Amino acid sequence: MRFLIEPLLSAAQCLAMAERLRRAGDAWRPGTETAGWHAREVKANHQLDRQCPLHQALAAELQDQLRRHPLMHAAAFPRQIHSLLFSRSGAGEGYGRHVDNAWMAGGRSDLSFTLALTDPDGYQGGALVLESPSGEEAFRLPAGHALVYPSTLLHRVEPVTSGERLVAVGWIESRIRHGDQRELLFELDTARRALFERSGKDEVFDLISRSYTNLLRRWEC
Repeated sequence: MRFLIEPLLSAAQCLAMAERLRRAGDAWRPGTETAGWHAREVKANHQLDRQCPLHQALAAELQDQLRRHPLMHAAAFPRQIHSLLFSRSGAGEGYGRHVDNAWMAGGRSDLSFTLALTDPDGYQGGALVLESPSGEEAFRLPAGHALVYPSTLLHRVEPVTSGERLVAVGWIESRIRHGDQRELLFELDTARRALFERSGKDEVFDLISRSYTNLLRRWEC
């Protein structure tokens, strides 16, 4: 299951963050430095040095925003939100077809996310394309919006043809390892909340809550 957080950051927050990133100068490093051995051949972008103070400040700010968002808790069940990167792609840069590593330095990658820091009218090309059995989906997100999707999917970032694309990307180790289980739990939780709004805490609500809670006990890893 994939889902959108619309938005995670305000326009003002994105503008301020993008300006700080553009002034980072030599702290931008070739993206190949963090790519796996099989992805280096198709990765052409720049990423902010994870050791620099700006990265550490911005990553902490974003992790806090993600941890506090209710949809993140309801749909992703995060144990850890980790390995954040800030990526900059100019004309001719992108990231070819690849799958994310199963393990990062910060933990297992069950879900990936991309947060747009620039609006799509500021660059051409640069779509994030997800592949699934039902076909391909392309996304050019508004600034401040985040897409969360299974790390198991093949995906790519189309080359930017003009302008500059700034995004933050990262990974989630979920307390619920399997995507079909996360989806079922999300649907049950959505249903019980809607029922509570309509009818309050009645017998049916209690039964759904019991099933939801006991499935959490069974499936949490």
